[in-house]
Amino acid sequence: MKSKNDLTDIYLIVAKNIKKYRKLAKMTQFELAKKTGYSYGYIRLVEAPKCIKKFSLESIYYIALALDIDIDKLFSSDDI
Repeated sequence: MKSKNDLTDIYLIVAKNIKKYRKLAKMTQFELAKKTGYSYGYIRLVEAPKCIKKFSLESIYYIALALDIDIDKLFSSDDI
């Protein structure tokens, strides 16, 4: 059985990958927010390393679309 720490870890992995791929796309948080329809504050919280993460798969899906990447890249712990 997975622990609560494992759940926290996956949120941190996704957050780090969103930031990584956003920067690779040379996109600001504001630009990502505009492209996804989410607020700048929401994108900032999603990426914040010490923030309690509570975002949905739907949010991750739209962020992946905006970054023009496969959603599975956001769940990879390689190279972060």
